[in-house]
Amino acid sequence: MSELWVSLGTGEMLKVIRGIAPILMGLFVVPGIGLAGDYSNQVWTYLAYEDSHPSQGPDFARFNKLVQSPTPPIVTAPSTKPISIVMVYPGKQVSDYWRRSQQSFEARMKQAGIDYTLDVLFTQAATDVRKQESFINRALRKKPDYMVYTLDAIRHKTVVERIIGRSSTKLILQNITTPLKAWEGSQPFLYVGFDHEIGSKMLAERYIELTKGEGNYAVLFGPPGYVSEMRGDTFIQHVSKNSNLRLSASYYVGFDRSRAKVATLDLVSQSTDLKFIYAASTDIALGAIDALRERNLLGKIMVNGWGGGSAELEALQNQDLDFTVMRMNDDNGVAMADAIVLDRNGQTSSVPLIYSGEIVLITKDQNMDVLNDLKKQAFRYSDE
Repeated sequence: MSELWVSLGTGEMLKVIRGIAPILMGLFVVPGIGLAGDYSNQVWTYLAYEDSHPSQGPDFARFNKLVQSPTPPIVTAPSTKPISIVMVYPGKQVSDYWRRSQQSFEARMKQAGIDYTLDVLFTQAATDVRKQESFINRALRKKPDYMVYTLDAIRHKTVVERIIGRSSTKLILQNITTPLKAWEGSQPFLYVGFDHEIGSKMLAERYIELTKGEGNYAVLFGPPGYVSEMRGDTFIQHVSKNSNLRLSASYYVGFDRSRAKVATLDLVSQSTDLKFIYAASTDIALGAIDALRERNLLGKIMVNGWGGGSAELEALQNQDLDFTVMRMNDDNGVAMADAIVLDRNGQTSSVPLIYSGEIVLITKDQNMDVLNDLKKQAFRYSDE
């Protein structure tokens, strides 16, 4: 395995990992990065957690009925003062996942008739940890009732542990559905999102089907960390075990459209015999599409999306994107709101530790009636 650096034209360099032998394709992790090396030894997958905690399945099923209901749980114990909530989101992306999450959360809270205050910070993914820490420290001094955060980089883990240690603030971890084993006995209030492993395996199966399991491909990771490992490594591992597809190159590009374009341009300058480029996020997929269009390779090298937000749906409709996994996006905002209602009602035991929303694979040839129904469900609050 070798490394090289590609100029972004702005004085910044892009790290590229090349020459990955098939024997290494099962798990591709650059030493010293990620949550803390090998995430698989530190977390339960959703299914593994369910197996080791038998109540998770029934708790999830009951809770999911509430989330899918058009009306929220009834508030039986109104608060004498507004509930204080803080959200820290890596939402400065083309992907509208985080924005829609906030919108659906607030719409459901208002529908439930809960009096609340909300402080929100949107930052760049994985690059503004210091800014996040400063905001969180200020917020914690006010002793909020709930805080919504994510977990991706090593430093996030330290921040999360500090929040968990405060009994006055309940933590919701979003965009992660794999509980950390080290926190057993002192877990956050709720893990919520759409399982990265499930979605990545769905995409892997689609590529194996379309390529008949033969040919070369490349992977565009996001920033080093949990999401990249869960989406990228899971994909590589599944493809390696179930096909003869060969990984030609991998790039860490952040969730950054321009970096993804530069990486793709470099990639196709080296080889155009790729069957597909696996993109680990919306912004990455759009950057890859930009590059392939510039080189007149759209339609010759397949590209997937990850999430099925508005930008991806438009790219599918334009036949630029081949397929994606579409999250029923508003489920996670609704789940957070419903969990808070139950908690305020003294029904905390009715909230599962993990809520993982539904993911559906859709293609550029998707039946429009079916797609419109999916959009109505996925964006039932955030499109209002």
